[in-house]
Amino acid sequence: MGYNLTIITICFNNPAELMATCASVDAQTTSPFEHLIIDGSNQPQIAGWLNSTPQPAYRRWICERDKGIADAFNKGVRHSNGNLIQFLNSGDTFFNATVLATVLSRFTPGAGATWCHGKMQLQRGGERVIIGKPFEQRKVYRGMRGTFHPTMFVQQNLFDAYGGFDTSLRIAMDYDFLLRIAAEPCCFIDMPLVVFDPGGVSTNNYLASLEENKLCYEKYFGRSVKLLLWQFRLRVLHHLLHSPFGHFLYRLKKGLKLENV
Repeated sequence: MGYNLTIITICFNNPAELMATCASVDAQTTSPFEHLIIDGSNQPQIAGWLNSTPQPAYRRWICERDKGIADAFNKGVRHSNGNLIQFLNSGDTFFNATVLATVLSRFTPGAGATWCHGKMQLQRGGERVIIGKPFEQRKVYRGMRGTFHPTMFVQQNLFDAYGGFDTSLRIAMDYDFLLRIAAEPCCFIDMPLVVFDPGGVSTNNYLASLEENKLCYEKYFGRSVKLLLWQFRLRVLHHLLHSPFGHFLYRLKKGLKLENV
């Protein structure tokens, strides 16, 4: 049995970003089994566009208020008909037109992996960079540093086995889920899969996301000196990258091809 991929896109009052994401899905050389849009907007623009514009047969949508990002994710999982799930938030786009064809050809039934992930293009230190590393369970204290939820393709049955996203979390619900599936076998696709929208909640609330990450890690593994030291490093880098000198250093790092270190 092959994989039927459901792409779940959550959105909130951002029709232009949703349109960009939909266009990226529609441009794929291999179409998904379904593209499920979870619209929690309190304004009518997205619902109006979806209902008045011809959409491909694989696109479905639910337009109703939700209780936040985790609740929207969970709603998408509950209503999914595919056996493989990816979360491509509104504003995020595929890196090129062959991403789905590549993922589905490499992540195959019988290969042993229950989820896979790849690299992502994003903006850091004022520079566009491509980062991402193979997931290592022993380094899970580092958070979503090299593993990014928009590039994760997860078998549906993992949600049955480990539960959905924690609705008490505002930012780190993806990291909390990663901690629960950390022992599951995974594969890494060594290429950029997604272009990340810099307007995401974790980007705009970076320091708060570190606090939530710490709470999530300690919930499963207890206090960790490695975690505290790692987060201290991230805080220093965050403040540095928001300075002109930090931008210069990051351009230098990129020039030396060390942006993925």
